Amino acid sequence: MTGSTCNTNTRASSGVYWCESETQSSNAANITIHSVPHPVLTVSPSWTSPGDSVTLTCSVGPPSAGWRFFWYKAVPDMSDYYTYELLAGGTTGTEQDSYILHGQTHTAGYVCRARRGDPVFYTLYSDVKFVWSGGVNPAASFTVSPHRLQHFSIESLSLICEGNSAEWRVMKVDEDGDVSTCSDWGEMTGSTCNTNTTASSGVYWCESETQSSNAANITIHKFNRVTAAGMKLFLNLLVRERSTL
Repeated sequence: MTGSTCNTNTRASSGVYWCESETQSSNAANITIHSVPHPVLTVSPSWTSPGDSVTLTCSVGPPSAGWRFFWYKAVPDMSDYYTYELLAGGTTGTEQDSYILHGQTHTAGYVCRARRGDPVFYTLYSDVKFVWSGGVNPAASFTVSPHRLQHFSIESLSLICEGNSAEWRVMKVDEDGDVSTCSDWGEMTGSTCNTNTTASSGVYWCESETQSSNAANITIHKFNRVTAAGMKLFLNLLVRERSTL
């Protein structure tokens, strides 16, 4: 409250509002305050081969007419997570709630938002959704040591980035879609992330400010207690690893 004026913040909600003093009460107004929509972006397919087309779909709920949709690439920011760069030709947006990317070649993240009305009203940005490539990118490669895709949480993995960049980070999207970086479940030393026991299953890859590597879907089994079945699986993995050396 500043003098006789109340400036609301983002916690304001719908309701009946009025002014009052010790001796007077004003007229009242029934005010509806809508929360800013948070669109949901989906990508199909999420795993690609070089040259595939990918469809981005942006959903704003509850559905209603009049939205224009804007499409962005998530550009890695080494001091934060991502900045958003409008895709080519996207300054005026599209009436359609889908956008087709042609010739997808490397791992990349995408974001959408929508606007409508006069004055213009924007939604929030969607969460970043990724399109992953398992193909080799000469400018950015990702390797796992030990060289297999199933591990136990008691093991430390070396996740190695190589390519045409001076600074790398290792990223992960877990089974719930949450994005994290090496510092959340390991330690980055140069271009290698060494995991700790908090690492979990998910899709892992390397990225710099200009490059993104191939991705790998890594399964990490929790080794909370040793069971006969768990020990057998662990020993089988070790036997397979040594047989490939």
